[in-house]
Amino acid sequence: MRKVLTKEAYERLRQELHDLKTKERAAVAAAIAEAREKGDLRENAEYAAARERQRLLEAQIAELEALLAQSQVIDLSNVDTSKAGLLAYVRVKNRKTGHEFLYQLVPAVEADVRAGKISVESPIGKALLGQSVGSAVQVQVPAGLLELEILEIRYGE
Repeated sequence: MRKVLTKEAYERLRQELHDLKTKERAAVAAAIAEAREKGDLRENAEYAAARERQRLLEAQIAELEALLAQSQVIDLSNVDTSKAGLLAYVRVKNRKTGHEFLYQLVPAVEADVRAGKISVESPIGKALLGQSVGSAVQVQVPAGLLELEILEIRYGE
């Protein structure tokens, strides 16, 4: 399954992968070399810890490589801006409480609820996708049933 990423997220992950492959690999290699110099490897806790760190690092590198290989960078130039879609800012009103919220719909890897970025795979994100201004959606969340009215949809800051 293709993962959808913004250009910014793709570049951030690519830079993280580069840092892991260069800086982190070098640091782990140095730690292993230093631990080897201390003698018997069977009873060397530092060596075992450094090898475990290497194993985790290589797993993280493989995971990032797979994610980037399966990713598609989205282009907003041909998006229907009248509907809520990936990267849209959607202002909604809770019909029961009257409170308004501004969410940005983002891929799961970019979700940060505190920053107002909700995943398109979340219950609220799924309910808002494809909707227009004036639409009302009902969303079942752990706290109960939410009734949200879409007040505004915009793309870009």
